[in-house]
Amino acid sequence: MIDLDVVDQCGTAFETNAEVVLLPWVPHVRNRAGTENLAQLVSSHPVLRRLDAEDRLLWYNLCTAPKHRDDSPVVEVRFFSSEAALRLLAMAGARRIRSLGIDGGASYSTEFTDLAETTLLANSRSSFDRQFEEIARIIMTTGVDYAPLDVESPIRVFVAATDAQMLAVKVLEFSIKKHASMSVEVSSLHLAGIDIPTPRDAANLPRTPFSFQRFLIPAVKGHAGRAIYLDSDMQVFKDIRELWTVPFDGCDLLTVREPVESGRKPQFSVMLLDCKALHWNIADIVAGLDTKKFTYEQLMQDLCVAKRIGTTIDPAWNSLEHYTAGKTGLVHYTDMPTQPWVYAGHPLGYLWVRDLLEAVDTGFISVDFVRDHVERGFIRPSLLYQLEHRLDDGLLLPKTARALDNGFVAPYHALPGGGRTALRRAAAWLRAATRRAYQRTPLFTLEQKLRERLSR
Repeated sequence: MIDLDVVDQCGTAFETNAEVVLLPWVPHVRNRAGTENLAQLVSSHPVLRRLDAEDRLLWYNLCTAPKHRDDSPVVEVRFFSSEAALRLLAMAGARRIRSLGIDGGASYSTEFTDLAETTLLANSRSSFDRQFEEIARIIMTTGVDYAPLDVESPIRVFVAATDAQMLAVKVLEFSIKKHASMSVEVSSLHLAGIDIPTPRDAANLPRTPFSFQRFLIPAVKGHAGRAIYLDSDMQVFKDIRELWTVPFDGCDLLTVREPVESGRKPQFSVMLLDCKALHWNIADIVAGLDTKKFTYEQLMQDLCVAKRIGTTIDPAWNSLEHYTAGKTGLVHYTDMPTQPWVYAGHPLGYLWVRDLLEAVDTGFISVDFVRDHVERGFIRPSLLYQLEHRLDDGLLLPKTARALDNGFVAPYHALPGGGRTALRRAAAWLRAATRRAYQRTPLFTLEQKLRERLSR
């Protein structure tokens, strides 16, 4: 714990139920940094005195304390004591940590309802969920493998991609991990080492090099456990544990529930798979196309090789070209010609570049990696300018920076339908996006952006 008040509230229960008690060298008092250290406090607190006499009272230096002992490192904590416990274990060399659960959300779990009036969010935080932000940062910075004991771990995310999409994959991976309250492994399916046969009929050829990659997942997972499938052109804004723990309720596969007003069929770009129930073999699936057991459309649009499909995943986990702060779990950049890594003018591009900048700052992605992708023609050259000048909004690029993209031909042009058809779709989308931006953005903000842009 961090607060001395907890000792007062729980009294002798510590002596009965705890093997040891761990407090800061200078504990907080009434949710503020205290002034007395444990050596001073044991004389006035009978419980602490007895624990200390039995060598059951342990301490650590808390970052917010006004005084530290020089013979021990300082432990950083931002919100709750669970962060201290996890960081201390990581500092002590633990690599794999499992918990019986960290209480979170808007209220205590039912086992602790008797404490709700005395200790519930006594530190004035808006929600216990704040601790999960810091837990995600601890996992990323220490590399510790952390998860609740009753949840399959690590979360396994598989992304369909080729070498040309690997910067997008890395930014997607960073966006997942920066919000994840348990360990995550992200794998690109084109590196799985499984050959995908070519259908005999040209009509059944995959529309992209990664169209069939999703069918590899159960085999890669040894037909056991859960798996998440994502496209590479995505960015995550919430804890992916929320998606990972959706119950299957008898289904083999779950996908996003499409809003009625969208008029769209279920999209299979975000999926949660029960790999034990899915007996997929890519050679058998391609053979099914060759023998006309099913059509390409039935395979890709209806996912006919899954027997029981559930559409119970919240639509917030596949938001097409739209973002609402606090609500959107995942943005899907569906229009290839306007994806932020190939086009500087995407209205939401600042969100993607912001994560790229943070990933570079933390060492998750190197500038050399970005530069290599520019040299190989995978991404627009102006992205390097944005990195060098800390500019997240591509709409504000000066003319000289925009000119860097002259002659750049995005990799999607090499894909079927990647030319004029895709550009027409992009033009229509941009017109609609511009109308939406003017409807939703305060006029003074638009004027400010225009003035900044013209001044450059």
